[in-house]
Amino acid sequence: MADPETVHEAYAFVCLHCGHGWEEDYEIRHSTDLSGQRRADYFAHGTRVASPLTRAECPSCDGGPLRILRPGRVDSTRPYLA
Repeated sequence: MADPETVHEAYAFVCLHCGHGWEEDYEIRHSTDLSGQRRADYFAHGTRVASPLTRAECPSCDGGPLRILRPGRVDSTRPYLA
């Protein structure tokens, strides 16, 4: 496998089932294997995780569906939710 290219991305999530909102930062390692196939591996807090764009569950209710937002959106609405 070729050396991975690493990028950092952040996402904000809101559970449409229970209303819980949170944000998460990801380290995404893009690489190409020996057969030329591209892949992206996601890491959160140093642990490999599934892509939040294809499989995400609410940590509060273990359900969903989830709405994915730009980072900073959840924290900016918290004063209005209290």
